[in-house]
Amino acid sequence: MADFNKILTPGDVDAGIINVVNEIPAGSNHKIEWDRKLGAFKLDRVEPAIFAKPTNYGFIPQTLDEDGDELDVLLVTEQPLATGVFLEAKIIGVMKFVDDGEVDDKIVCVPADDRNNGNAYNSLADLPAQLIKQIEFHFNHYKALKKPGSTLVQHWGDVAEAKEVIKESIKRWNEQ
Repeated sequence: MADFNKILTPGDVDAGIINVVNEIPAGSNHKIEWDRKLGAFKLDRVEPAIFAKPTNYGFIPQTLDEDGDELDVLLVTEQPLATGVFLEAKIIGVMKFVDDGEVDDKIVCVPADDRNNGNAYNSLADLPAQLIKQIEFHFNHYKALKKPGSTLVQHWGDVAEAKEVIKESIKRWNEQ
């Protein structure tokens, strides 16, 4: 398997298009993580089925969030995307998130070329309100059985705020 951090750039952040590597398909309760040192995907744990991911979950190559991992992405598609698939994605916002006291933001995006819906999603406001509620509920509660109260969705930010989070994460990657 190729090392995504060596073969992919973060993308064209200013244009709103990023490269995303998918780790967890939507609907899965498997916590699959990219192991940067090994250059491979690893099943970290199996979460309770009630906490299956509401969206695909991945990362932006050559970024580091404040938690020390690549910057996370919530990728909205109509069908689950397999682990290891990479794509160009359009930034539509950010979920500002704290996990056990650490900043662990999630960039929200959609495929850059989505002909099925006519590229209709350009901001968080274009997503169904119920999906936003489900994502927020998931992230506020997915660790509730093991460590109640350890996660918090602080707020949702627009495309401009998402781009700033990405740029800060690219800077951290380049400084390591």
